[in-house]
Amino acid sequence: MKIAFVYDAVFPWEKGGAQKRVWELARRLAEDHDVHLYGMHYWDGPAVMERDGITYHGVCEPYDLYTDGRRAIPPAVKFAASLGPELVGTEYDIVDCQQFPYFPVLASKLQELTADTSLVVTWYEVWDDYWYDYLGWKGVFGKAIEQMTMRTPETIVPISSFIRDDLVEAGGSREMTVVENGVDYQGIQEIPAADEDWDVVYVGRLAEHKNVAWLLEAVEAAEDRLGRPVETCIVGDGPERERLEGIAAERDLENVVFQGFVEEDEDVIGHVKAADVFVLPSIREGFPNTILEANACGVPSLVVDHPENGSTAVVQDGRTGFVVDPDPAAITDQIAEVLTDDVLLSAVSAGAREYGAAHDWDEIVADLEDVYRAVRPRRRRVA
Repeated sequence: MKIAFVYDAVFPWEKGGAQKRVWELARRLAEDHDVHLYGMHYWDGPAVMERDGITYHGVCEPYDLYTDGRRAIPPAVKFAASLGPELVGTEYDIVDCQQFPYFPVLASKLQELTADTSLVVTWYEVWDDYWYDYLGWKGVFGKAIEQMTMRTPETIVPISSFIRDDLVEAGGSREMTVVENGVDYQGIQEIPAADEDWDVVYVGRLAEHKNVAWLLEAVEAAEDRLGRPVETCIVGDGPERERLEGIAAERDLENVVFQGFVEEDEDVIGHVKAADVFVLPSIREGFPNTILEANACGVPSLVVDHPENGSTAVVQDGRTGFVVDPDPAAITDQIAEVLTDDVLLSAVSAGAREYGAAHDWDEIVADLEDVYRAVRPRRRRVA
């Protein structure tokens, strides 16, 4: 098959869950298929290049994706406007466009209408009424665009059953097949743990909804309860970093280390491997790759129970990790328990590793290929 992925942010120049998913899938599919990736032109040299077996198409100069910590609209519009002339009319069996930031889905739909192509939209997160919390009254426009995007493709691939259910609740009626996120399980086994010995590790963007301040409060309380320091590693950057560092300093949390943005994935994995528990106190997630990576390391994850948090569909409470109330006190209780109960930690760590192994990217690729074969254009299927 000839397959095109569409996403403005391109790994490894931009690092995030969606970028990593596209790259992991594309490079594996490229072993048996002709795979292309359309994104912003992050790399030096010509706009079209070969890398990892993938043909990369840089359709426009890279723009700053965030303004005041939020995904900006103009870069998405500019990318979509540049994408159209590059993509429309080109023959592909499948165009797999990532749902966010919505506008490129419309350009990809034009491709489907002008060529013998099937459009698949991979869906990471449903915002629906959350748009009003995010933008106030302007959220009506965000919700309208999301609804329009939801109805554009014939086939949607939600990345979890949690997202599929959200789509149905929000009015989605397209054909949907869940293809979950994956992890390079074997590759992670080869990465050594960091030299530091962490009790707790967090990996992610330092944004308000991630609630890293809850983690800091929980660590302080856990130290008081345990009567010892709780060595904590925070990997990531974002608009909340200065405030969070101020909280840590104010509370004299000398054992909380802010690593900032860590360039090499191997170094991130090393920090996770050196920890006892991975804590993600976010109230809003799709299907976090960081949890799968922690699982593959044999490190259980602690997440919070919230109706907008897809992490709860990834963590099996008491088997692969822990799901607690969205409250610093509940996080404290679970951190203290897991750090003092070696039997519990050993059992949940084993369950986490088993879950990670079952989500190796090779398994996920096979599932996605089944979706592509089912929806590829009839003429090409016959050929």
